[in-house]
Amino acid sequence: MAKVEKESITEAYNEVRDDSSETSWAILKYDGTSIVLEGTGSDYEQFKASFNDEDRKYGFVRMMSGDELSKRAKFVFITWCGKDVSPLKKARMSVDKSAVKDVINSFAVELLASEPEDIDEDSIRTLVKNAGGANYGTGN
Repeated sequence: MAKVEKESITEAYNEVRDDSSETSWAILKYDGTSIVLEGTGSDYEQFKASFNDEDRKYGFVRMMSGDELSKRAKFVFITWCGKDVSPLKKARMSVDKSAVKDVINSFAVELLASEPEDIDEDSIRTLVKNAGGANYGTGN
């Protein structure tokens, strides 16, 4: 099992969860036999562009959900396994993911992704909306 660099990942996780923070995402990557924080940010396009066909990464994203009556943050945990990742490395991710989820443990939606369209912002927002339950607004 990969070693998870808990201190920096926990700090980034808490920053993403903090509604007063500009930071809305964090990305974790493999560094040898460890999983480390790759970076954080607030631009979703920058987040999306960080995932490639040969990558194994984990993403954590804050999305605003709701309507004009009730806005709230919802969180998405993404396991990214690019289509060019070897079968052995893909298999290892299932074990490693449990260690990552010891740190990143509160989210509304969990997603396994391997194509850029899997993490399209509108697609993610739809998943968050569907996971959120009632939508009472008038659509204005």
